[in-house]
Amino acid sequence: MASPAAAPPAESNLKRIVAASLIGTTIEWYDFFLYGSAAALVFNKLFFPESDPLVGTLLSFLTYAVGFAARPLGALVFGHYGDRLGRKKLLVLSLLLMGGATFAIGLLPTHATVGAAAPVLLTALRLVQGFALGGEWGGAVLLVSEHGDAKRRGFWASWPQTGAPAGQLLATGVLSALTALLSDSAFLSWGWRIPFLLSGVLVIVGLWIRLSVDESPVFKAALAAAERRKAAADQVEKMPLVAVLKHHWRDVLIAMGARMAENISYYVITAFILVYATTQVGLSKQTALNAVLIASAVHFAVIPAWGALSDRIGRRPVYLIGAVGVGAWMFPFFMLIDAGNFGSLLLAVTVGLVLHGAMYAPQAAFFSEMFATRMRYSGASIGAQFSSVAAGAPAPLIATALLADYGTSTPIALYVIAAALLTIVAIACARETRNRDLSEVEEDAPQATAAVRADA
Repeated sequence: MASPAAAPPAESNLKRIVAASLIGTTIEWYDFFLYGSAAALVFNKLFFPESDPLVGTLLSFLTYAVGFAARPLGALVFGHYGDRLGRKKLLVLSLLLMGGATFAIGLLPTHATVGAAAPVLLTALRLVQGFALGGEWGGAVLLVSEHGDAKRRGFWASWPQTGAPAGQLLATGVLSALTALLSDSAFLSWGWRIPFLLSGVLVIVGLWIRLSVDESPVFKAALAAAERRKAAADQVEKMPLVAVLKHHWRDVLIAMGARMAENISYYVITAFILVYATTQVGLSKQTALNAVLIASAVHFAVIPAWGALSDRIGRRPVYLIGAVGVGAWMFPFFMLIDAGNFGSLLLAVTVGLVLHGAMYAPQAAFFSEMFATRMRYSGASIGAQFSSVAAGAPAPLIATALLADYGTSTPIALYVIAAALLTIVAIACARETRNRDLSEVEEDAPQATAAVRADA
């Protein structure tokens, strides 16, 4: 059963909503990626100084992975309350949590000052970061998806996705500038703290923008309909998590499978590459950071183009282009890096991120269109974040361990190829969703599934 479709907002208002989501996700991803870059470059020395260099890097990436472990919990909590209370309130909370944790990392004492307490405090703050990011993604993409219409949803919903490369660009850019301006000893002593403390300023800007946008009209309509049903029939609405697992368990599994290649390839290309290029190939930190910096700018530019293409040919074909492409690129990727020069490194990372964008761009609209309105935040967040525990969380750790054990990139390439195959299977099992009307307020999941099939 559907409520009357809400009129799409004026394009100027939609652009403001997109800007609010994009700036918020950029700040949150800046905070999250800043940790990953620092884990690869300095945390092994500051928080695990008594370890062998490669073992120290492994321990540093282990604290990095801990943040992913908290993301499913964030997805559950934020998804539940986001489906009950609205998208906007939870997005403000996630921004405060992420920014506060990142700012606190910039104030942390190191191992040299407080000993074993330093990595414990670092890990605790990383958990807060992961919890916040687990709730951020679903709300940001839904706020845009539910404000627009089906015709250009892939394009507009892809803009919050550009927050990931924008955050990567900002984090890597700040670190690259600091490593260029400061000596290694100065950067290790105090310079690394500057990017984390900068998060406090960014959060103030992000809050000001996010508080200025309206709640999703689709959610408002769904909430009003649920209240009417409750009043008329004295029904108690099911918890969003229970409803998702009952009616949309297949979609949750598809979303998790779809994330495997996208998540693993991204962290291998952007985080692990800093370790591989510097320790295995012998390139400088500055060279590796600059390559990721430029490639992230290209990544930012191509995501809306892939999103627009998904509006024309569908979410599944574009997603498959990315999954097949990333798998096929892995061996050339490492061969180019092994050449040991900046040009080949830049080409390897840029092509990898362009192909990654074909998966990442349609993901926001694709996952939003899978779920009913009153369980959409929960469904999209659970599908996206539970997979991150098996995918993105251990990716740099597994890649570093494979490098330590085998001393070659071959098993790492095979690891990403295996993830690509899993994603291809998941997308092959999915239904096309691009024509779905998100203003529908479904009471019966099978009816919604039939509607999607009819549109496909």
